[in-house]
Amino acid sequence: VRNDEVTVADIEAMAPDHLVISPGPCTPGEAGISVEAIRHFAGKLPILGVCLGHQSIGQAFGGKIVHAKEIMHGKTSPIFHKDTGVFSGLDNPFTATRYHSLVIDQESLPDCLEVIAWTGQMGAIDEIMGVRHREHDIQGVQFHPESILTEHGHRLLQNFLEGR
Repeated sequence: VRNDEVTVADIEAMAPDHLVISPGPCTPGEAGISVEAIRHFAGKLPILGVCLGHQSIGQAFGGKIVHAKEIMHGKTSPIFHKDTGVFSGLDNPFTATRYHSLVIDQESLPDCLEVIAWTGQMGAIDEIMGVRHREHDIQGVQFHPESILTEHGHRLLQNFLEGR
């Protein structure tokens, strides 16, 4: 469902058991009801944000969205992670495909969100690639798990559906 052709009430009426906020062009502030839906369904439904959806999670809870250090359109990167949530059981690192020019700003990341994946080395975060809400079942990934060049993308999505 397009985020600019539906209301939160419309989604509520569909009675979903999961919510995925998907990729798209623009910024979270221009992404229809994405930020509003995250705030509304927080604590009610498991939510996964992908790319723009990941950024929308950051903004929904008070983080700032900024230009990435490097524009990444159709490029792969090694992704390091904490082996938790949607990343449970995945190789560390694994290769993922990135299509973005914006990221969640590390300096403004709200306390309610934990960084669970990143680019860089194991101890040094270059860019945030995954977040998880500390209280609600909400996770976001900056890269594209659905891309053919992303390793373990299906497993990551399965982890989300299984409540990891």
